[in-house]
Amino acid sequence: MDNVWEAAFADNALIWGLEPALSAFSTARWFAERSVANVLIPGIGYGRNAKPFLEREMSVTGIEISETAIALARSRLGLTFPIHHGSVTDMPFDDRRYDGIFCYGLIYLLDAPGREKLLRDCARQLAPGGAMAFTVISKDAPMYGQGTKLGEDWYEILPGMRMHFYDESSARREFERYGPVDLIPADEPVPGGGTFPFLVARCCPDGSSRND
Repeated sequence: MDNVWEAAFADNALIWGLEPALSAFSTARWFAERSVANVLIPGIGYGRNAKPFLEREMSVTGIEISETAIALARSRLGLTFPIHHGSVTDMPFDDRRYDGIFCYGLIYLLDAPGREKLLRDCARQLAPGGAMAFTVISKDAPMYGQGTKLGEDWYEILPGMRMHFYDESSARREFERYGPVDLIPADEPVPGGGTFPFLVARCCPDGSSRND
């Protein structure tokens, strides 16, 4: 998996464009309402999703496995905040506690034990009263059920590219272990035009996530 994503970045460079995901904007607004001052973004890629948080004067720290992506974040987007080079499966990379954690897309690329570990590790790095948001792919996406089935809602849709798909029930089951959950639908633009259906799972281990 690591080599697949490194090659993807090398071949496609800024394939997702420079504009942040819609769920990054909505999460930044939600974090601002909660007075979040610092944000951890596991799987930050080349950093496009940092912009909404930086614009609200939140400090950002990233985690990214691809050296190519980190180089693009520095050279093409001019980002200077800390980005830990490594896999999220090796979290934590520092001993900080963050007010907010935003994770776009990454978690659905992991198998069940990997997803559980990522959620657990993120929760452990939250400051008291902190909040987490995870953008996950919906079962309504056109590639759901395509390729080789590896487990429940878990498919290898292309060689080396495995994805876990969510509906409301499975998202609640997975994320409610970390506090009350709000699920926000999001149709996110994808390369080549069009959108795919996602869900944004918002949870607060120390209390209610309902603060829209």
